[in-house]
Amino acid sequence: MSFTTRPELQGTFGVCASTHWIATAVGMRMLEAGGNAFDAGVAMGFALNVVEPHLNGPLGDMPALVWPAGAEAPQVICGQGTAPAGATLDHYRAEGLELIPGSGLLATVIPGAFDAWMVMLRDHGTMTLREVLEPAIFYAEEGHPVLASVSAMIAQNADLFRDHWPTSAATWLPGGEAPAPGAMFRNPELAAFWRRLLDEAETAEGREAQIEAARRAFYEGFVAEAIDDYLRDACVIDGTGVARKGVLTGQDMAGWRATTEQAVSVDYHGWQVWKAGPWSQGPSLLQSLRLLDALGYGKEDPYSDAAVHRITEVLKLSMADREAYYGDPDHSTVPLQTLLSADYARARAGLVGSMASLEQRPGMIDGLEAQAEAFMARAARMRATDAGIGGGEPTFSHLAPTPEAPKGPDEGDTVHIDVIDRWGNMVSATPSGGWLQSNPVVPGLGVPLNSRAQMFWLEEGLPTSLAPGRRPRTTLTPSMALRPDGTRLAFGTPGGDQQDQWQLIFLLRLVHQQMNLQEAIDGPLFHSQHLQASFYPRGCKPGVLMIEPNFPQATLDALRARGHLLTEAAPWSIGRLTATSRSPEGLLKAAATPRLMQAYAAGR
Repeated sequence: MSFTTRPELQGTFGVCASTHWIATAVGMRMLEAGGNAFDAGVAMGFALNVVEPHLNGPLGDMPALVWPAGAEAPQVICGQGTAPAGATLDHYRAEGLELIPGSGLLATVIPGAFDAWMVMLRDHGTMTLREVLEPAIFYAEEGHPVLASVSAMIAQNADLFRDHWPTSAATWLPGGEAPAPGAMFRNPELAAFWRRLLDEAETAEGREAQIEAARRAFYEGFVAEAIDDYLRDACVIDGTGVARKGVLTGQDMAGWRATTEQAVSVDYHGWQVWKAGPWSQGPSLLQSLRLLDALGYGKEDPYSDAAVHRITEVLKLSMADREAYYGDPDHSTVPLQTLLSADYARARAGLVGSMASLEQRPGMIDGLEAQAEAFMARAARMRATDAGIGGGEPTFSHLAPTPEAPKGPDEGDTVHIDVIDRWGNMVSATPSGGWLQSNPVVPGLGVPLNSRAQMFWLEEGLPTSLAPGRRPRTTLTPSMALRPDGTRLAFGTPGGDQQDQWQLIFLLRLVHQQMNLQEAIDGPLFHSQHLQASFYPRGCKPGVLMIEPNFPQATLDALRARGHLLTEAAPWSIGRLTATSRSPEGLLKAAATPRLMQAYAAGR
């Protein structure tokens, strides 16, 4: 039997996995109380707002895949808010910006996560809003042991809060200082926000009517009013060190709601894999599968240089297409059918040689060549630099623990949730945004706005050009899959640009080595930093491959010989994968990463 850090859990009643043990326990509490996977997922999402506030919040964003029992395929709930009406290229350029900062009021889009959770609860859940919110209110009001990473993030930004973001100082610096790791931490203002939301919702009769009342209170009532009132006058320092006003208004919020759409998929060795559309980076994983299939991947030792090299070179190609062509399909032409076709993959596969490429090589698609050329020009002039005040990607693993750049207190990432209940309902969701370091706390709400607008470009003619009403091309990318034997899977990870890289490695281990969920998660991981980063300051690191040192030394040496610029990460430091599955007979399984000693799976 292969050793794993934890057992692969098995049962028949229900399984939950998330990036924090408290959220996982909250999910199981919902299942034990008779709720389904959708009730559990919503409750877990609210709990994560409280216990991982440096990685997600109620004013953030969230895509989810939902697969009701008996349905042929999953659907996507899109909780990615759009750019406000005032978010024009002319306005941002007039502010002296060439890139949207990684933090600050101009980095904000319409908060989308809350409405996505409400759509999930209304359309698929069984519990009331009060039932799914009560655990989160408890932890916000009564307190929870603060994570060391939360404590470090607050301490790192303490002077920023004291000097420039006083509303954040009032929330995150109780007694004037950052909470110590493990100390009980409370957010009474957030608890009061949620209690008022419940009070207004419960003026309506019936479960669905109350959910609709909560949505109105959030997007047209007191929540939108609090945000509008604050942003009308606020002029605060952003990631560039300059004080600027925001453009989001209550009217923007009133005109937006979460949507439901079909997932996109490809087949790979008899497996069907589903992702969100090209407003996420999800199709890049599907493109990678197509490329690997064209290359005949599958017989390699997964820990060999041959396997790591092939996967890395494929990722460079799919991520180049992501940067050139992905965006909001409601506002741009995204050639997704071409990008996911087997013919396109076969044509691209010939670019993978025996040596590491240091070039950015998007495919050239008829009529859209200018987009590919614009990407290559950007990548050529942009290299990784400092992310600025409070900004950039909230992902730990892009920072190399070297003597020159030791791992700092900003290590962290976003969050993820997977749930399956006894009836076969499934959720995979990746909430993010509204990090405590992204923006000042909104008075009366106890939480900050998101900074997802940093993924737009301030140049014209791109599918990711800033424009009112357009979704930023997010990195958030939950996954679902169907095995040839009928087993269904829900899985994912936090990690910014790395999400679909780590998920690809995990999935390949299931398909080709028949590893169990925990084995596939525990195996050493890697990711390419060659791509154009999605987060400010949007730099590239051509040829750089970050890899865990528990790969065989011969593999590391051979990868260097192939021309990869290796950066060895700290042991057990890359990725925060979680996964769940259900067989046609009803056998449930779950697993979670031991990395950061925080994620947990539970089930029975």
